[in-house]
Amino acid sequence: MGYTVGVQDPTARTHHSPPDAGGANRKGVGPGPRLGLGLGIALAVVATVVWSGSFVTSRALHDSVPPVQQAFWRWVVALAALAPFAARAAWRQRHVLRRHLGFLLLASLLGIAAYNTLVNQAALSTSAGTMGMIMAASPVLMAVYERVGGVRLGARRIVGMLIACAGVLLLMGGGRPSLDFGAGDLWMAGAAACFASYSALLRHKPREIDGLAFLFAAFVLGTAMLLPAHAVSLAVQGPFAPTPSTVGPILYIGVFSSALAFFAWSRAIALIGAARAGAVYYLQPVCVAALSYVVLGEATSPAQLLCMLLILGGVVLSAG
Repeated sequence: MGYTVGVQDPTARTHHSPPDAGGANRKGVGPGPRLGLGLGIALAVVATVVWSGSFVTSRALHDSVPPVQQAFWRWVVALAALAPFAARAAWRQRHVLRRHLGFLLLASLLGIAAYNTLVNQAALSTSAGTMGMIMAASPVLMAVYERVGGVRLGARRIVGMLIACAGVLLLMGGGRPSLDFGAGDLWMAGAAACFASYSALLRHKPREIDGLAFLFAAFVLGTAMLLPAHAVSLAVQGPFAPTPSTVGPILYIGVFSSALAFFAWSRAIALIGAARAGAVYYLQPVCVAALSYVVLGEATSPAQLLCMLLILGGVVLSAG
């Protein structure tokens, strides 16, 4: 699946050899620049499209499954789906994982426990289409992290990201420049910040940690972090009813939006970096808007269409 147990990840950064443009094109240890770029973009597209469905399912479950319970069972399902492929690798690398426990805890908090819970909380009062568009702001922060780390982004990519970010801010303001944001919008802004920070952190994953072992360990730690909050939710809100309309979406987000998409995203960042993968992620609002219309019947307003055009324009520029 892209990583081999016991072999160091050739795409990871080290203190002795800075990453190249493709993220994995050093002679003899990875794909060439063009192949690595193409594969990285393809994996980022897969993750983006699959994640688009998770916003729709989160919105569909907002009145039947409490946010924390959604997040908790999502990762329980993800662990069950990933275990046959990754549990043995994680066990073999248990000593390596223990040495980097601080890194794993931070990644698990940002990308597993906090991010998805904030998305589910936002779904209580925000449409799926709006959620997807606000999430498009996260690549701006990813690019900021990379620039701080010394990566040159280029004027065209910077302008493109700023245009897309302007579209997101207009969307949050109801189609006009405003700082009067709704509660759901703010929850999504927090989710976007968590996801961007997680993505930037992935670029610095210790090279000795196998990719599948890292994901399995992060899923375990993130689920453990959610356990106390899940217990409180059960006591205060009660358990949700396990029906096809609740279990089916949770299985989708657990298997596809978690196990599959997180692996694809991790590999994409290793190949092309968080900033370039983030440019692909800008396509998510379009995917979410289309899915929310088909599945939930949520229409897109003229103001939202204008914001979407700004976001797509930013994608075109950022891809250069």
